[in-house]
Amino acid sequence: MADIERTLVIVKPDGVQRGLTGEIVNRFERRGLKIVAMRFGTIDAALAKKHYAEHEGKPFYAGLVDYITSGPSLVMVLEGPKAIEITRSTVGSTRPWEAAPGTIRADYGLTVGRNLVHASDSVASGEREVGLFFEGEELPSWSRDTDRWVYDE
Repeated sequence: MADIERTLVIVKPDGVQRGLTGEIVNRFERRGLKIVAMRFGTIDAALAKKHYAEHEGKPFYAGLVDYITSGPSLVMVLEGPKAIEITRSTVGSTRPWEAAPGTIRADYGLTVGRNLVHASDSVASGEREVGLFFEGEELPSWSRDTDRWVYDE
């Protein structure tokens, strides 16, 4: 079986406010990814600044922090073979008008500033981001009965 990866996904405040949380989670589960952790609430400014630290100093940085802290988000860790790549292809391009048909952003997004979902862009960023949002917590490893029908050996 391919190497199992973990990725951080955030259903951002616009996705929550629009009532798309269940639809978004459903797409990842139907795809075959497994939920390892999940938390719902408003992200505080200190955590948001750490999360977006790579963008500090850029003109859009303050807007990112304000946006992600503006209301509740659903933060989750997904797991599976090639989880990073599969998650990002399910989410679609950052620019919704460039996103492939059938992706979350193509189906529900119109602008970059309200693009519904964050997904880690590499294994390294996935590990860093999971550590930020679930610091010190043990994330369970578990097997679903259906895994043998989703993953090949």
